[in-house]
Amino acid sequence: MDHQISFRLVMALSEWQYQTKHIPGSLYFATIQDALTELHKEDEIIVYCSDRTCVASAALGKLLEYQGYAHVLHFAGGLAEWEQAGYPLEGRDVPV
Repeated sequence: MDHQISFRLVMALSEWQYQTKHIPGSLYFATIQDALTELHKEDEIIVYCSDRTCVASAALGKLLEYQGYAHVLHFAGGLAEWEQAGYPLEGRDVPV
């Protein structure tokens, strides 16, 4: 049997920060209304921001939970931890 993990990865930073550097496949929403329109309440959602000191992703996660999204996880290490682990990034400041 083929099992596929499916989730929505959401960066909780500004558009400029998203365009500069983000985890491949992640989404950016300009407003919370955009996020609520695009995301479905049954989606598995992982939110992240820059690093463990950034509170934007935790705040977005709590807001989504308050709106009825039951499957929200917070990647506290964010971009910093992802990059330190040597995983790929996308964006205009990422060396090709």
